[in-house]
Formats: sequence, C-alpha cells, structure tokens
Amino acid sequence: MLFAFALMAIMATAQSKVYYTSEISPESLVKIYKALGVEATGRVAVKISTGESGNNHYLKPTLIRNLVDEVNGTIVECCTAYGGSRQDVSKHWQTIHEHGFDSIFAVDIMDEYGQMRIPVKDRSHIKYDIVGDHLANYDWMINLAHFKGHAMGGYGGVLKNASIGVASTAGKAYIHSAGYTDDASDAWNHIENQDGFLESMAAAAQAVHNYMGGHVIYINVMNNMSVDCDCDGSPEEPKLKDMGIMASLDPVALDWACVEMVFNHKAKAGDDNAPLIERINSRHGTHTIDWAEHIGLGSKKYVIVKL
Repeated sequence: MLFAFALMAIMATAQSKVYYTSEISPESLVKIYKALGVEATGRVAVKISTGESGNNHYLKPTLIRNLVDEVNGTIVECCTAYGGSRQDVSKHWQTIHEHGFDSIFAVDIMDEYGQMRIPVKDRSHIKYDIVGDHLANYDWMINLAHFKGHAMGGYGGVLKNASIGVASTAGKAYIHSAGYTDDASDAWNHIENQDGFLESMAAAAQAVHNYMGGHVIYINVMNNMSVDCDCDGSPEEPKLKDMGIMASLDPVALDWACVEMVFNHKAKAGDDNAPLIERINSRHGTHTIDWAEHIGLGSKKYVIVKL
C-alpha cells in the first residue's frame, strides 16, 4: 500500500525520472535497476521476449543473467498469435531452449496451462485483458524490454512488452483486433483499426500495471534496433548503432524518452536513424504513448538522470 501511494506521488510530479546509461552490459543492468531505488521482492517475474526462431536480436541470457540473479527472478513469456515458433507450446519451449534461456534460468510460459481475464480501466475497445493465468503467481514484475521497431506497432518497448507480451494467444488476438475477436485464426481479418489496436495496447499495459499493484519496474535496452521485432524470424539488420539502457517507474516516460532519443539522433554513415523513424511514423507508433498518457498510465514529461 505504501509503495502504491509513493508511485502515485511520483506520477503526479511534473517530470518522471528516466535513468540512462550508455553502457550495455550485465553490470549496467544491475546498476540501473538499483538506481531506481525500489526493490523487487518475493516472487519476481522478469518479462522478456525470448525471440522467434531465426532471430538473433533478442536480449541474450548472458546480458540479463546478473539482473535476473539479483532479484531471484523467473523468466516469463506467453505464446504468440501468429503461428511461427512460439504459438505452439512445445515449439515455444524448443525455441526457449534453442536460445539458451532454460539452461540458465527458471522459465515460465504463463499461458501454457490456461489464461484469465483481468480488468481494464480504459474500455474504449477491449473490455478486459486476457493474460496467462500464471501471472497470478508473482508479486513483482521487471518489464525488461528490447527497444526496437515493430511491423504493426511501429516500435516495441515496455508498453508493448506489458500488453502484447503478457497477453495469452487469445489476448493478443483481442488486442490486435481492437476488441473485435479473441480468436487468433480470425483476428488478422480485423486489423484495419490501427489506432484502436494502439489504444488497446495502452489499455492492456495499464491493466497489467494495475493488476500488479504498481509493482512493476520498467527497463528498455536500446541495442540491435532493427525496424523489425524479435517476433520476426528474419528481421532487417539494424541501421542504427546501440544507444544504451533506460529505466523508470513510469512506462510512458520511458518509452517516450527512448523514442525521442532515436528521433533526435544525428545520423551519420553506418549509424542511421531514418529507417526506424519511418517505421514508427508510418504505423503512427507514438499514438500508443499518447494514449497511455491520456488514460493515466504515466506522463510524457520526464527528466534524464545519467549514471
């Protein structure tokens, strides 16, 4: 309860703190986590994308190991809604093994045995969020996202990792179709409402945040920033050089700070931000952030604290 009040006070301030380090290393991940001044205790879920088979841009186990060990965390994932190597549970476990996660960490596919509905505050499109039912087993979540582009959302950061990432197969279909259907075999016939999809992602991210009682720590790792997501088995090679790690208790401020860093970057040979900017703008990607602020998940006003 005290943490919830403290978090509300943080959100009410003029500027949310976003911590930044240009170093991308196991040690810097622990350092930026500790800089937030909040300890994840009890049963800690570390939500990442384990990456589609064939993709090599996902956050590697060797990079995140120190942080996961620091919080005695469990890597959590959910199945996808588009086929590939992670919609089928057995194939998903195979991919997790292929990418080396289960040899180092405890891993939980949260919707392997079932799903559940959790409330949403913003019911503009979705009337509930459908998540893996193992979410109920955790006291804290570290939302550890790989910041990069995305074919449908424009970009992927902590808001997508909390929404699409925590949703079950049915939940992903429900969000992508902006509440039209939770049938993954039919959802792709109803994806014409782009802003509705983006707004549904914001609503689902807020639902997970609220379900966890605000016990969520948000981290974006800005490396291997392809225009394509880790869910793509054949992603474009990144044109933009690695930028660092950012973390915050405010997911809106965090994703917005990362987007602004990309947008304000001065391109040069071998370090071009134009493809990622085009991907974000062509999908109206920043609308997810705008809507998340609109519904009260956080604030786009932030101050960078360099480590």
